Amino acid sequence: MTANSDAKVNNSVRAGARLGLLSVIGLVAASVAAFGSQRYGIAGVDDSVLKVVVIGWVACVAMAGGAWLGARASETDPVGLVWGYGLASGAMIMSAAMFLVPQAIGLAGAVGTPQFGGIGLALGVILGYSAHTIGHRLTHVDLPLDITATQITVHALSAGAIIGIVYGSMPSLGLLLGLAIVSHKGPAGYAAARRLARDDRSAAVLLLPAAGVGLTAIPTAVLPVPDQPIINAVVFGFAAGIFLHVAMDFLPKCETGSEIDQVLSLEENSHHLLDQLRTHAVASTLLGSLVVVAAWVAVG
Repeated sequence: MTANSDAKVNNSVRAGARLGLLSVIGLVAASVAAFGSQRYGIAGVDDSVLKVVVIGWVACVAMAGGAWLGARASETDPVGLVWGYGLASGAMIMSAAMFLVPQAIGLAGAVGTPQFGGIGLALGVILGYSAHTIGHRLTHVDLPLDITATQITVHALSAGAIIGIVYGSMPSLGLLLGLAIVSHKGPAGYAAARRLARDDRSAAVLLLPAAGVGLTAIPTAVLPVPDQPIINAVVFGFAAGIFLHVAMDFLPKCETGSEIDQVLSLEENSHHLLDQLRTHAVASTLLGSLVVVAAWVAVG
């Protein structure tokens, strides 16, 4: 690596660390403002905003904790990675299917057009896929941040905005939905930190996407939402589609060329280990989905 390349990497690391620190400070400020506004009864601020604050901080701590563990691990544990991804994706799929999809169809069905909920769902899946696919073009652009951190940050900011809209539209929603939706932040932070470590880069930049959910979710939850069943149905359907896409993307893939396969690349019997990990992938995903059902039954 040349001196210019070294300087460029160092500048990128410093810029990422500064952005990460500023993001956490911003999340603290937004949280304090939300609690203060709710305490003094400012219009538009209710318990739903406070739920979003909790969700934002859980997402932040989960990703930061996962990144901390990933940055300090001497090597990536493939079994742990599979179980982290499987539990998180299973929980997200079940949460979206149980809480968002019925809400979308029900809102539109109340006025005789349940198809609008389906339209929102389809748009969420398609646009989620489109953003993810086109996002890979960022690898060809000279950005001040690492491409891994950039893609995760974009996802975190957009997911936070959707969470804020959903809770702003339906204040009665419990914390279970939001916590399940951000459950992938831990394993995502761990995996991203391991990728950064393999490229000799600092994981401090991951503080930016860690705080990103709360940074957009908190102000978005305060925005007025029109009391129109069709609009809300499309919003809930879109949110369900986005989160289903993210959940499917996080399903542990034990295939040749996958991230799990790259972790096992130094093993002589990596193909045999991939076969074994497929069982772990199915079991973890199923367990993650059943945990959400069990929590819903217990809470309900």
